[in-house]
Amino acid sequence: MLPTLRGILLMLLAAPLLALGAWLPALEWLGWGYALLALFIIVLDWRLAGNVKRFSVERIHEPRLSLGAENPIHLHIHNRSARPVIFQLRDEAPEAFQIETRLFDGQIPARESWHGLYHVRPLRRGDYQFGNISLRWQGPFGLQRREGRVKAVEGVKVFPNLLDVRRYDLLLRRNRLQEMGLRNSRMFGEGSEFERLREYQPDDDFRKINWKASARRHRPVTMEYQTERSQNVIVVIDAGRMMQSPVAEIAKLDYVVNAALFLTYVATGKGDRVGLMTFADNVSHYLSPQQGRGQFYRMLEMLYALEAQPVEPDYRMAMTYLAIKQRRRSLIIIFTDLTSGMSMNSLVGQVSLLARTSLPLVVTISDPDIHAASLQKPSTLLDVYQRAAANQLLEQRLVALDTLRRQGVLCLDVPANQLSTAVINRYLELKGKMQL
Repeated sequence: MLPTLRGILLMLLAAPLLALGAWLPALEWLGWGYALLALFIIVLDWRLAGNVKRFSVERIHEPRLSLGAENPIHLHIHNRSARPVIFQLRDEAPEAFQIETRLFDGQIPARESWHGLYHVRPLRRGDYQFGNISLRWQGPFGLQRREGRVKAVEGVKVFPNLLDVRRYDLLLRRNRLQEMGLRNSRMFGEGSEFERLREYQPDDDFRKINWKASARRHRPVTMEYQTERSQNVIVVIDAGRMMQSPVAEIAKLDYVVNAALFLTYVATGKGDRVGLMTFADNVSHYLSPQQGRGQFYRMLEMLYALEAQPVEPDYRMAMTYLAIKQRRRSLIIIFTDLTSGMSMNSLVGQVSLLARTSLPLVVTISDPDIHAASLQKPSTLLDVYQRAAANQLLEQRLVALDTLRRQGVLCLDVPANQLSTAVINRYLELKGKMQL
């Protein structure tokens, strides 16, 4: 039993009567009688408040939460009793999630419901568990509070971010992809796959005039083409030690997984075949290129549990394995982190060889903390060392990128929060220019 302020004040009113009873004995008896009456009313209030079974409580959310996104969690409480109630609620979400609030206050009329909403932001993929829901509510007189716990323990899986995929589908149907920063990849008049017929324009190539259609319509009609479908796109993910480093509390590997899945969804929607390879010191997964949305879901299940390994990536082994498995010309998108030393030299050498038969694109995530450290004004000796180290890292990164570009390798170096959009736009650009 937890008395409210009103209940405490009700009991304290007996104190003056008992104190005055030292001079007037009748007031002492009156004080004890008042105290017993107040206690009886408080107990009655406790009984009328009922137990937790007077509520029907439900937590509603997506079966798969998305990494790094604000996932909505809905709470629903139904008051089964014939009396209104004032309550407090606490949901036991996983401690590893970033949560805007865990506590709610509200009032529910008799036989009616209350709906609440909060958001959780998971920072790592994997399996987690919600706990029970705790309730605290007042009696009808507002003199005390009762507490109860609703059994609501349930497991939940945190998958790579799927909210961007849903938003992409919605904006695609409305022809508003520019709101996501994505550009249209169709380039009519180029490519060799037929797209549509339209009226002839003065600047059209006369060789593209469709004479049969022109004869039927009694006016010149030209054919438009778009870039070819059914091309190969292979996503290669470095799961070595440097991909464990976080950017804004989320590991680089998780940003890469989100971008890879989003790219797969877009590419399979455009009819291309998409494959996947992950590696560190050994190849951990390989999925041959295939078409269709089923490939997206296969990659989703494969990448769900992918973790970075505390080892240096073996680029020579990975690229040799890929060359054996995939001999057809493909767009090979390599997500990695540029470091100094032997691993960087190995990356440059292996990707340069790959550029002879395919179109490699090396994608890296720039770290805003390193950029900020390279620009800071040092005020201590430690600041001087930090700025020098940051500038050295940036210089090594630029050298590696320049070396790759001189070898004919495409490079993309973008901040983590722009990774998915930048990769998809580069894919659309290369497809539109028929470079695949």
